[in-house]
Amino acid sequence: MEFKHVPILLNECIENLNIRDGGIYVDCTVGGAGHSREIAKRIGNGRLICFDQDKTALNVARERLSEYGDKVSFVKDNFKNIKQDLKGLGIEKVDGILMDIGVSSYQIDEDKRGFSYMHDAPLDMRMDESNPISAKDIVNTYSKEDLERIIYEYSEEKWAKRIAEFICQERAIKPIDTTFELVDVIEKAIPKKVRMNQKGHSAKKTFQAIRIEVNKELEVLKEAVGDCIDLLNPKGRLCIITFHSLEDKICKDIFKERQRGCICPPEIPVCICNHKPEIKIITKKPIEPSKEELEKNSRARSAKLRVAEKII
Repeated sequence: MEFKHVPILLNECIENLNIRDGGIYVDCTVGGAGHSREIAKRIGNGRLICFDQDKTALNVARERLSEYGDKVSFVKDNFKNIKQDLKGLGIEKVDGILMDIGVSSYQIDEDKRGFSYMHDAPLDMRMDESNPISAKDIVNTYSKEDLERIIYEYSEEKWAKRIAEFICQERAIKPIDTTFELVDVIEKAIPKKVRMNQKGHSAKKTFQAIRIEVNKELEVLKEAVGDCIDLLNPKGRLCIITFHSLEDKICKDIFKERQRGCICPPEIPVCICNHKPEIKIITKKPIEPSKEELEKNSRARSAKLRVAEKII
C-alpha cells in the first residue's frame, strides 16, 4: 500500500516556525515527511531531527528525505523521550519544533493496523507496533467502569455507559477480536433512532477513545509539550497541530501557564517572586485550515495550530 500523506496546515506551520539557515529543527511526528521536506529545504547548513514511533513511516521518511543527506537524522521513538534522545545526539537546544498530533492517513487506511471502523481487521490501533498493549487487550480486559471512563472522557460519547455494558456482555460470550465485531457491539448499544440522526459513524468516538488509551496519547502530550518548551533556544518556536478538543486544551493550558509572569499570591501588593514568562503565545486563537485546504483534504477539518515562542 502506498504511503499517502497530505501535510495539514503546511504553509501555516512553515511560516510560523520562522526557519533560519543553520538552525536545528525537530519534527516530532514525521509521518510521510510532508512537513519535514519543506523544513529541510529551508535550513541551509542546519539540521533536522525526525521522530516517529512507526517504523514504516520512518522508513518512508528516510527515503523521501534522502537528498538532504546527513543534514537529516531519524529517531524511532515516541516524542515523549525527546529530551534524552536529543541529548544522545549531542543536542541540548533547538530552534524550532513541530508536533503534528494526528494519526496518519496511512495508519487509518492500512487495514491490518486496526485503526478504522471502515475496514475489518484485527483490533490493534498501536502507533508503535512493539507496544505490548493493543486495542484488543483493552476491549477484552478492562473493567466496565474503566471502559466507560475512557470512552466518555476521551471522546465525550454520551452512550459510553451502554457501550461499555454491551462490550462486557459480548466478550463474556466470546472475545471481541476485530474492528467490525466492535462496531457491531457499538451499534447495538446505541439506539437505532439515535444512530439514524447522528452525524458521522456511530463508532467514531469509541474508536478514538480506545486509540488514545492504547497509545497513551494525552499523557504523552502533557509531558512532551513542557519538554519541548524547555528545549527551545530564545526566539525558537513550538508549533502544535491538534485534532480534538482534549489535545487542544492541554496545549492551550500549558502555553498559558508557561507564559505567566508573577506567581505571587494576590494579597501580596508587590511582586517578590521574580518569576518571568518563559514563552510568548503567538496564536491568541488557534489557526484553522482554510476553506481551500478543506476542499482538498476533508481530514483537516478538525485541525488546530497553536504556536509559542521562547523568550528566556
